[in-house]
Amino acid sequence: YNTLLELATTVAHRLAMSGAETFRVEDSVILIMQAYGVEAEAFAIPNCLTVSLKTAEGKPMTRMRRIGVHGTDLDSVERYSNLSRKICTARPEPEIAIQWLKETKCSCHQHTFPVYLLGHFIGAFGFALFFASNLPDCLFAGLLGIIVGLVSRIMSKLHANAFFSTIVAAFAMALPAYALAAFGIIYNADTVIIGTLMILVPGLLFTNAMRDIIYGDTNSGVNRIVQVFLIAAAIALGTAAAWQSISSVWGSPANVPAAVAGALPQLIGSLIGGIGFGIIYNVHGFGILLCTMGGIFAWGAYLITTGLGCNELTGYLFAAMTASLYAEIMARLRKYPAITYLVISIFPLLPGASIYYTMTCIVRSDMAQFSSLGLHTIGIAGAIAVGILLVSTTFRIWTMWKRTHQK
Repeated sequence: YNTLLELATTVAHRLAMSGAETFRVEDSVILIMQAYGVEAEAFAIPNCLTVSLKTAEGKPMTRMRRIGVHGTDLDSVERYSNLSRKICTARPEPEIAIQWLKETKCSCHQHTFPVYLLGHFIGAFGFALFFASNLPDCLFAGLLGIIVGLVSRIMSKLHANAFFSTIVAAFAMALPAYALAAFGIIYNADTVIIGTLMILVPGLLFTNAMRDIIYGDTNSGVNRIVQVFLIAAAIALGTAAAWQSISSVWGSPANVPAAVAGALPQLIGSLIGGIGFGIIYNVHGFGILLCTMGGIFAWGAYLITTGLGCNELTGYLFAAMTASLYAEIMARLRKYPAITYLVISIFPLLPGASIYYTMTCIVRSDMAQFSSLGLHTIGIAGAIAVGILLVSTTFRIWTMWKRTHQK
């Protein structure tokens, strides 16, 4: 019992530390225990995991693990999910399963630091192109993405919390962007900053929050939603501080209206940016391209829907449904978690530009426009959430029906 409890708890804890959804963390415990004929209970929230069982003699046993500050490692989510599935299928002796766990830990690997920074460059470059920046501005956005990567790594080494880390990263990125715009070196600071800010937008938190709420893990979902709003506020504070700093020295930065990129640049930007985020989130090999294709399909669905005359929110709804459908299909075809595909696929949909312009309204004391843009941003987030909910719930019901029917 001790060995089984340690095995299930460790697998679940490593899933949680890699960024897996709450239901996946809890299900891994329950399914591993059931494979050995033991009934167990698991309760996970974003910062704690508790697992308990009763022996044949009725003796209760419990393990609790704290889920500390962690990043996003989609490669590890895939590997530990596959390990859980392998254990449930093969049902080896617990000691052998423990050995498999050690081997899985050794097989997990991270991109090197230069490749990690390259991912930040590519991600910022791609989304600056997505937001209609010209080529020089896209290159500067890529360099600012490297600054974000360096600051994030330093803050991680110092064990700084996510809120403070995001403020510092947003400030360190926005300050040179506004300064370069003041000297006329870059044309549009807004699109450069928006493209780079996509690196800081909490896409995985938002995705996991929606999936947690869908699967009934309301506590975890609400907890993650609060974190999303806090990080959005941190982005606003960091960029606002940079804007105020430049304004006090050179006057208010020029406000160049953002151009609207054509469909082809947007799709190319989604492709390039998705590859960058695949690297940042530690996806390897051909999987990066597969994850990125979901973003292209999702944004293509948005362009088609709005091109047919639907309003913007309807476009986001169908785009989110497309991203979620792609993720669910790929998860079943490749036997990998859907979150791996979903989190990259929805990045083109996340309202980075709306968050930025909402923040600028606060800085410029334009509260009427702030209210309008704020509601618009919430509307986009809601449309994305509903799109994910509809598809994920449908697949969840189908999976449960299939399991029941097979029994």
